[in-house]
Order: sequence, then C-alpha cells, then structure tokens
Amino acid sequence: MGQSLVKNYIHIVFSTKYREPLIHPPVEEELHSYLGGICNQLDCQVIKVGGYTDHIHILCMLSKKISLMKLMEELKSHSSKWIKTKGRGYENFYWQDGYGAFSVNPSEVETVIAYIANQHEHHRKKTFQEEYRAFLEKYKVEYNEKYVWD
Repeated sequence: MGQSLVKNYIHIVFSTKYREPLIHPPVEEELHSYLGGICNQLDCQVIKVGGYTDHIHILCMLSKKISLMKLMEELKSHSSKWIKTKGRGYENFYWQDGYGAFSVNPSEVETVIAYIANQHEHHRKKTFQEEYRAFLEKYKVEYNEKYVWD
C-alpha cells in the first residue's frame, strides 16, 4: 500500500492540578481557542474544545505525524505558560499530570460535540470525578482509583 490514510477521532480529557476551579470567563473562551490553535498547528484538526472550571475536553483528529503523548505535552506545556500571563490568579496554574484519551467512532462525533458544548449544564448535576469514572467504565479502561486523582 503506497499511501498512509488515517482518520482517528480522539476525545481528550484533562484537569487542573488538584481539580482547582480556575477556568472562568473571560479566560475560559480564550483558553479553549488557544488549545484549539495548538491542535491545529500540530496538524491535529480541532473539532471542539470545551470544559468546565476544573477540566478540559478536546475532540480532534489525531495526526499521523505526531504521537498522542507529544500532543498532550505540547497542549499542557504551552497552555500552562500562556494562562500564567493572564493575571494574578493564574501565576500558580498547573495541569494535572495525567489525561484520558478515548477513540471516537465517526458515527458518534456529533454526540461528542454536543456533549462538550454542554459541559456547564452537565456539571450542574455531576462532578468531574463522576464524569471521568463514567468515561473509564464506558471505554473499559482498567484503573486504580488511588492513582487517578494524584
């Protein structure tokens, strides 16, 4: 086969360190745009970025030119440096070390877009921890609760 053809939709989830509720307007929208820009620069076409005060959701196409680990490194390091320039409340901003990344069936892309768009409404009823555990269970990811939140 002479040509490499790839289409990997990926739903990425990561939180602020200790799940601190630090992401608020007007920085929230700017942060989402900034993260989307990083994805696009790395040839990982962004589809939707959203989240809540303590975490981020990104739906993008994972490029065949970059590993997931490198994408996460770039997203977290550049956005953390950027947000620290946004004022006094952000000088100690950090992301949690880990992340979740889940493949998305092309037939489910619209559902994931809607889910990410409705994060504020969603989190009136459910905490980030409850949401994240549900993802781990849905995708049958084995995990040790002790290490998920450190």
